[in-house]
Amino acid sequence: MDSLHEFDTNTDSASINFSTNSIITHTNTNTNPINTSAHNLASSSSSSTLSRYENQKRRDWNTFGQYLRNHRPPLSLSRCSGAHVLEFLRYLDQFGKTKVHTQLCPFFGHPNPPAPCPCPLRQAWGSLDALIGRLRAAFEEHGGKPEANPFGARAVRLYLREVRDSQSKARGISYEKKKRKRPPQPPAALPPPSNASQ
Repeated sequence: MDSLHEFDTNTDSASINFSTNSIITHTNTNTNPINTSAHNLASSSSSSTLSRYENQKRRDWNTFGQYLRNHRPPLSLSRCSGAHVLEFLRYLDQFGKTKVHTQLCPFFGHPNPPAPCPCPLRQAWGSLDALIGRLRAAFEEHGGKPEANPFGARAVRLYLREVRDSQSKARGISYEKKKRKRPPQPPAALPPPSNASQ
């Protein structure tokens, strides 16, 4: 793990403030968390060549790095485990925008409740799943070994499965994978008939 590049430490850890503006936008990936012209100007040259996925992955990686630096005690990436990743995912729930009904709620299992309820807001399972996928890829791109990847830990996979199942029941939404329909293949062209009279 010695070859693993640590996070950029230019940011003063005392000045980092986690808020809904600085956290990852995995509940709605259509919005940019930082909409300042200074940020757009500073990153326009580098982000113009990167895809939306790559930009999101970089933001997620930086946010996870901030989380590790703000951890008490601060954690280095080389000491990060699946348990720390789970702690990070639970931490993100405070910024969630998805209503997850409790079993005592009269709207438990209803995808479109007719009235408001006091149930908590959480990160949606799909957002967490996509986030972990990006962080898993970023870890290996920064020199981490696949077998030591904390984002691919069994505990993380089990947690995501548990979140998916519980949110599916609470919200009445099925998360079954949709089978991709293949377009019908055109019939193979027949070879032109050979002219035997020639």
